[in-house]
Amino acid sequence: MTTQTIELSAGTIDYQDTGGDGTAVVLLHGLLMDATLWDAVTAELRGRHRVLVPTLPMGAHARPMHDDADLSPRGLARLVGEFLERLDLRDVTLVGNDTGGALVQLLIAEGAERVGSVVLASCDAYDNFPPGLTGKTVVMTGKLPPALFGLFMQQMRLKPVRRLPIAFGWLTKRGDAVTARWMRPILTQAGVRRDAVKVLRGIAADRRVLELAAESLAGFDRPARVVWAEDDRVMPPAHGHRLAAALPQADLVTIPDSYTLLPLDQPTALSTTIHEAATTP
Repeated sequence: MTTQTIELSAGTIDYQDTGGDGTAVVLLHGLLMDATLWDAVTAELRGRHRVLVPTLPMGAHARPMHDDADLSPRGLARLVGEFLERLDLRDVTLVGNDTGGALVQLLIAEGAERVGSVVLASCDAYDNFPPGLTGKTVVMTGKLPPALFGLFMQQMRLKPVRRLPIAFGWLTKRGDAVTARWMRPILTQAGVRRDAVKVLRGIAADRRVLELAAESLAGFDRPARVVWAEDDRVMPPAHGHRLAAALPQADLVTIPDSYTLLPLDQPTALSTTIHEAATTP
């Protein structure tokens, strides 16, 4: 798998691409994460699908965006749409976990012309935006100026802090090593801190955006799969049932022994259900 770059309207985006002729599967990560969230899932899917994983500008990206980049929730969703268009990807299986699932829902609201099917995996939905104690705490820090935000985030160097419920402690049972790596750009680059604060303020300014997007789900006439972590403490299981009921062609899969970040806690089970979704006629 190679890491490539693409110039989009917001700035230069890094993305991983396995290549190949199989169905295109695009995997979207969450807030303060990068493409490595999906490494184990990508390893399982490559060979059967062309897997593409962009690192979106949500706080763990290595390249700061343009000063005028729109990093609001809707702006980030449009950036995903632009990514699909620029690479001329069609009939894509679009997968989102955590905040990535919010972007999938927002793209559905925009029409999702290049999307053939979707997988929503333990993600923000309805009024759970920002989600749970974790999301609300992080978004609240976005009120700080970027320099003070960076000082606050220095605490994330420490594993005991990362494992707190207000950090990654309720998001993953097993993935602390990768969460430590996600913190490096925000701790070392002023431009990334500026982008992260912009993302957080965009979420705070539009907290009903997913409730409004939910009104469009009934019009999504393509296959969908909702995958929820059985032990999720951040994304309410009831929202998984609601999403599956709202999407006309959706089914619901529950995966045991996992928190929200299914790609870290249960990559094999998640890969299997993504493959099934990508090959459903």
